[in-house]
Amino acid sequence: MRTRPTLTRVAALAVAATAISMTAACGGTGTSSSDGQTLTVYSADGLAAWYKPQFDQFTKDTGISVNLVEAGSGEVVSRVEKEQSNPQADVIVTLPPFIQKADKQGLLESSGVDMSSVAPEDKDAGGKYVSIVDNYLSFIANPSANPAPTTWDDLLGAAYKGKIQYSTPGQAGDGTAVLLLLQHLMGKPAALDYLSKLQANNVGPSSSTGKLQPKVSNGELLVANGDVQMNLASIKDDGSKFNVIFPATADGKRTTVALPYVAGLAKGAPHSEQAKKLLTFLLSENVQKTIAPDALGVPVRQDVRAGAAASAAPGSPAAVLNGVEIWQPDWNAVLAELDADVAAYQKATGS
Repeated sequence: MRTRPTLTRVAALAVAATAISMTAACGGTGTSSSDGQTLTVYSADGLAAWYKPQFDQFTKDTGISVNLVEAGSGEVVSRVEKEQSNPQADVIVTLPPFIQKADKQGLLESSGVDMSSVAPEDKDAGGKYVSIVDNYLSFIANPSANPAPTTWDDLLGAAYKGKIQYSTPGQAGDGTAVLLLLQHLMGKPAALDYLSKLQANNVGPSSSTGKLQPKVSNGELLVANGDVQMNLASIKDDGSKFNVIFPATADGKRTTVALPYVAGLAKGAPHSEQAKKLLTFLLSENVQKTIAPDALGVPVRQDVRAGAAASAAPGSPAAVLNGVEIWQPDWNAVLAELDADVAAYQKATGS
């Protein structure tokens, strides 16, 4: 479910996005509510279970129904672009750098929503977009892995031959984040050299990050990439048997990259005023307090985040991230160089 593909998979995902429209589950059936108000959210997949009760409460509070359409992070932006002559989406929720891509394509409008509770790195200075749930790249390891992996160098060991798989950069958002993080930690040439060496242990390409979880849980794989929210949800909801890890560099430092769900008001939104109310609702204190226990993500409101970190229970996002350095990329710079970086990766790894 939590595949995060790029624009190269548009045709297939256009069908999928329509098929998994969740109007019935999230406060509507595609028809208007009793007072004639229904707004549409195009969202990258992964938050449906959390959206359901939140959208239900929003409808109860405001009388505004919510029609949710889920797709891959790149497809969300692609659909909005294709529909510019007849806009359908009111709110766009996707991952970086796709929200930045939407902004550069002129697909977003400033919402005027109060974002003062959100840290600068989690919002656009011009008010075009704001994170609603923070999430981070992670890795998962089967408990039988011996030696248990703790560093990036460990993953190059012979014990992991044919037992590692990561989703493909340029096809999956989490896989792209692996490439970006290694570039950040090692520099671009060294990152490509590392990934070319890792190919000896890598099973092969995978467009889906989520599909790697059961393979690690049953021992078919020993290590795979993922993200904190997805991995913790799999442990909680599916009983998956793996440990969430963050490989360390030679100096022992563990680092991850932020991969938030980011929301913006769509240009030409048919129900812009209702959309602004929804964005305000999602940033409200009460809703943000549900993110850690229910969405298994990290709240973006600074006051709520502080409380969640202070009361972090074992296995919570805050507990898992304790001691891990979080890197916040310049996503506009990432977007400008992404095509070239993916091409260099493909050349270096022969993929």
